[in-house]
Amino acid sequence: MNGMDDRSHTTTAGLPTWDSLAHMDDDALPLLGTALLIARDEYPQLQAASYDTLVQGYADALREQVGAQESAPARMAVINRFVFDELGFGGNFESYGDPRNSYLNDVFDRKLGIPLSLALVQMEVARRLDVPLDGISFPGHFLVRLPVDDGILVMDPFNKGRSLSADELRERVRVHCDGHAPDDNELLHILAPASHRTILLRMLRNLKALYADRGDWERVARSSDRLLKISPGLGEEVRDRGLAYLKMGHITGARDDLTRYLHAQPEAEDADAVHAVLIEATAKAQRPN
Repeated sequence: MNGMDDRSHTTTAGLPTWDSLAHMDDDALPLLGTALLIARDEYPQLQAASYDTLVQGYADALREQVGAQESAPARMAVINRFVFDELGFGGNFESYGDPRNSYLNDVFDRKLGIPLSLALVQMEVARRLDVPLDGISFPGHFLVRLPVDDGILVMDPFNKGRSLSADELRERVRVHCDGHAPDDNELLHILAPASHRTILLRMLRNLKALYADRGDWERVARSSDRLLKISPGLGEEVRDRGLAYLKMGHITGARDDLTRYLHAQPEAEDADAVHAVLIEATAKAQRPN
């Protein structure tokens, strides 16, 4: 698989191997390394070490200035000015659905991304400067959070790290919750830090959705396969990989995955529909060529 040796925990490029990820604790998953591993599926010649060096260079350039600040918000303000104003990272408003916005090498090279990928850049720089920036798997639009003395500071990486008030956050949630605005406890739950695993799964699901919209079933199947590498218990990804295989004409793979899904989740709401698809796939496999 692109020259990777899955018998060890890292590739020759210093990236984790796909087969090592499921066995790691959520926050032991290397965020930058795994995001670049995702990108290497699309860019087999990707030189991961150069991007690690790039991020470290960003952090080193800021270390003295950040260290001179007395408060966490002031340190974060220095980082945001550097990342978004000086370096020019920003949201790709014109081509939000471009898959390159989710491949981290492209994000670094083009300085364009979506909320999640920009947050990852922001987090990597901040953490190397001992600023404890976390992601928030917020509905519809990934955010970041920083602990401060009186609570948390929530920021929007797609809009140059702009801070968001509680009222604005409630309004953003409302459109995803049938018009229901969360109370304080609900909002704090929504704003909980996202684990590395959650962030990486969301990155892959974003790619999967983009490729499904384009009818690129090979990349849909690849995305589902990679989701299962990170979290093997995701039964819906076994199903979706099987359905993508079916679209590709890979009947044996489709039958295997759909059968596995039905055996694991016989009471699933879509079990009857999936069973019907499985019967159709089996019939196709039995027809003479």
